[in-house]
Formats: sequence, C-alpha cells, structure tokens
Amino acid sequence: MDIATIIGIIIGLAALVGGFLWEGGEVAGLMQLTAALIVFGGTFAAVMISFPLRRLKTIPRALKLAFTTTNTNTEQLIEDIVDMSTTARREGVLSLENKIINHSDAYLREGIQLVVDGTDREMVKQIMEYEMDAVEQKYDSYAKIFESAGGYAPTMGIIGTVMGLIHVLGSLTEPTALGPAIALAFTATLYGVASANLIFLPIASKIKARGEDDISRMEMILEGVLSIQNGDHPMLVRRKMGSFQTDIHSEMSSSSASASTSFMENDL
Repeated sequence: MDIATIIGIIIGLAALVGGFLWEGGEVAGLMQLTAALIVFGGTFAAVMISFPLRRLKTIPRALKLAFTTTNTNTEQLIEDIVDMSTTARREGVLSLENKIINHSDAYLREGIQLVVDGTDREMVKQIMEYEMDAVEQKYDSYAKIFESAGGYAPTMGIIGTVMGLIHVLGSLTEPTALGPAIALAFTATLYGVASANLIFLPIASKIKARGEDDISRMEMILEGVLSIQNGDHPMLVRRKMGSFQTDIHSEMSSSSASASTSFMENDL
C-alpha cells in the first residue's frame, strides 16, 4: 500500500474541513447528497461517454497503481545484470538461458532470451523499444481517464450550483431562507473543485510518476541487455546501470562505478 497517497488525501480533506470548521462552519453544511449526486454522478457519466468500455475496465488497475507500491529492487536488478554480463563473457551468452528462466523481471527475461536466440542487435533494440512504448501508452491511457474526470468535476460543480440558484430564485417568497439556500447551492462547486484537485488530478499524476519509474527501469534493462550482447566488461555495465539511478541510489552507484572503472582500466 502506498501510504503517501492515502495520507495525502486524508491531510487534504482534513485541511479543507478543518479550515471550514475554524471559521465557524458546521460539518452538516458540507454534507449535501443532492450536490454529491450531481457532481459525482455527472462526472462519472461524462467519463463513460468519453471513453470506450474497454478503457473504463482498466480503472481498477489504474487505482491499484496509485494506491500500491512496486516491489522492484533496482540494486538487485543491477547486480543480476552485472552477474549475467560476467557469465556471458566467461561462458558465452548461451549459458544465460538457464540463468534467466526463473528471473522475476519479465522484461529482462525476454531481452536476454532474444540475445540467447541469436537475434540481431538492432532487432533486439527495436523489439524491446516497442514493448517499452506499449507500456508508456498504457500508463498514459490510465492517467487520461482521471485527468478527464478532473476536468469534468469542476464543471459539474458549477452546473449543480446554477441548478441550485435556479431553485433559490424561484423561491424568493421566503427571504429568510435565501441565504442558507444559496450557501447550499455553492456546495456543488466545492465538491467539484475539491474532488478534481484533491483526488482525480493527483491520482493521474501519481500514475504518470509510476509510469516514469517503470520506463526508467525498462530503459536500464535495455541498456544492460545490449551491453551483454555486445560483450562489454561487467564494470562498464555497472557504470551504465548506475547512470539510470536517482537520488541517493545515484550517489551510491556513482561511487561504486568510479571504483569499478579504475579496476576495469587495470584489468583491460
């Protein structure tokens, strides 16, 4: 479970409701089923109209990406690739067939299998890039659904408010009830804007971030597979892999790569 996503939503809702209560508002004033029905029902309907059913069926998978964390161990993946490059230089690429068969990363398995099968370097690169493009499109497709919802929700909120005001203006015979009725009408706008900026659009951004991480991992694997096929020195492979890491992992890999490079130069 991705705690950051859940905590972020909770903090956001708490900030909005807390600020409202701080100014003397009442929680009951925010609970309007009619406004919720107009905003969320209208948003859901608009999304359904915008996308084919096969795309809508991917919403559970998209939500899973936003609310769960990936278990990819980049450090271990790099070690596996470097180990394979060492084996390939010593025993040949054919020796990798048994080594890769049970590996947890399907993209790495497919890439090494192409090399073992004697596929041309350019063809290996092309096939793996095609798969990478497909994954990128998948994440983009997931994110667009929530971006669309984030665009429709505020508009539905405005529609709900206008509908409420129409009802209010049709009941001017009771001036004392005018103020509360107008306040209730604007609750729909609050629902629309808040849901778009606190739920729909952030989820779309989280999905895109997941996609960027996955594509970065695939780019690293592609470079590793091509390096193994090219017969590069294992330490050079490690240096290439380290360039794909970020933040603290990048610093760790850089220091490791520097030490490895000196060893490689001496070895060569």
